[in-house]
Amino acid sequence: MSLADELIQLEQLRDRGSLSADEFQSAKRKLLTPPAPAESVFQAINGLRRSSTDRWMGGVCGGLATATGMGAWLWRMIFVLLLLAGGSGLVAYLVLWFFVPLEPSTPALRSTY
Repeated sequence: MSLADELIQLEQLRDRGSLSADEFQSAKRKLLTPPAPAESVFQAINGLRRSSTDRWMGGVCGGLATATGMGAWLWRMIFVLLLLAGGSGLVAYLVLWFFVPLEPSTPALRSTY
């Protein structure tokens, strides 16, 4: 469906009374505003750091929690489930522990990231 078709449908909904004037303007603004560019995968990977505060072993789950917005407990559960499903969780955790740098522990250095 083209942008013009979607705008026509919005106008028809407004004319039928299904949308208020404010809802129509909001929906129209969403259609006409270009989507924000997503952060590239490389930038996200380069920004990944192991947590120096939320850690049980190496801080991998705490760092993943900070990067993704998911809870650290959920990442720990994922690694345990992968560990029980053939041991891949242990391998993944060890690889991340080895290759992902630890976040700086001093506040002055933390502001550079």
